[in-house]
Amino acid sequence: MFKAYTLLSLLTIAWQLSTAQPYHILIKGGHVIDAKNNINEVMDIAVQDGKIARVAKNIDATKASQVINAKGLYVTPGLIDVHVHVFYGTDADRAYSNGPLATIPDAFTFRTGVTTVVDAGSSGWRNFALFKKQVIDLSQTRVLAFINIVGEGMRGGVYEQDTKDMDGKLTGMTARRYNDHIVGIKVAHFVGSEWTPVDEAVKAGKLSNKPVMIDFGGSTPPLSIEELFTRHLRPGDIFTHCFGQLRDREPVVDVQSQQIKPFVVEAQKKGIVFDVGYGSISFAFSQAIPALKSGFYPNSISTDIHANSMNASMKDLLNVMSKFMSIGMSLPGVIQAVTWNPAREIKHEELGHLSEGAIADIAILHLRSGKFGFFDHTGYKVEGTQKLECALTIKGGKVVYDLDGLATPPVPARGG
Repeated sequence: MFKAYTLLSLLTIAWQLSTAQPYHILIKGGHVIDAKNNINEVMDIAVQDGKIARVAKNIDATKASQVINAKGLYVTPGLIDVHVHVFYGTDADRAYSNGPLATIPDAFTFRTGVTTVVDAGSSGWRNFALFKKQVIDLSQTRVLAFINIVGEGMRGGVYEQDTKDMDGKLTGMTARRYNDHIVGIKVAHFVGSEWTPVDEAVKAGKLSNKPVMIDFGGSTPPLSIEELFTRHLRPGDIFTHCFGQLRDREPVVDVQSQQIKPFVVEAQKKGIVFDVGYGSISFAFSQAIPALKSGFYPNSISTDIHANSMNASMKDLLNVMSKFMSIGMSLPGVIQAVTWNPAREIKHEELGHLSEGAIADIAILHLRSGKFGFFDHTGYKVEGTQKLECALTIKGGKVVYDLDGLATPPVPARGG
């Protein structure tokens, strides 16, 4: 009797194991675009224990606990916005550095397919620990950071002009201390003809083995970007706001000939990274359109999102991606510019792709057809026929945003 009971138990366990569902999530029938793995076709993606378990055609839907019908949709790695400002706070005198001009990451990320953001210098070595405690540690979104060469970060006004508070050694040491969270060094908003901010940032970058991101601020006459690229920056360093056209910054496209400047093309070939960093006034179609026509494309597309830019012409990352499609970039091109390219720029190559075993950060996107208007801060408007919209976002193997209830069974509500 004892042996019979044991045999029955074993048979029951064996049956349960044979019918168990090996995948937590299965995305069926979506058009997968994954630049790292050179995938651009309809595939299924299985997720288990927070990782990509399998990418293949016609995976059995009965083997998944939750199935997402992605037919007619595009499936991509979770989007990476490499230039944002999310060190939000209540100090009215601190702008983007624990102040009201920054924005809460979870309030805009998942609904746009973004799973990782990189704060672009809102904090400096003096207050990065507060930024980590107040924002990074409390966010569902993966928040990484460029640390500002200014110790106070982007506090605004005279604080960002103080070259005595630009310390490459202390900044580099802080970047090394918080190596898992700080991905690089940022220069921003300096007004003047000195090279001190850039050179101190590069010093910090060398000390920490991290790239530098340059917002070239402003000066009259403008500082030479050719000198910046050839004498100060290293391969892998990032020139953000690359399609800005302002009186106190030198543009990448010659205004008279409407051609990309030859030394800009050479700089990109040698490894200088060109990032959009859209912002409020740091993008103009007058630069982007002739640049693309010349065959010059940005390495990464980012928003420079903050409390002002998100309600102006920028809006969000999907809107900026749609703008670039309207002026000549392909869908695979813009996807690569917000996934695998930025992952490599910040040296986090565990992100930005859908390889088996990779972190299961996934965006599922609609590509809407119609008549759409895209404008810049100058009022110049371009009409497009396609616009991206996020249908569903998965972060670390969990559905965190589902616009139309694609997941079956539905995702349970969280919180109160």
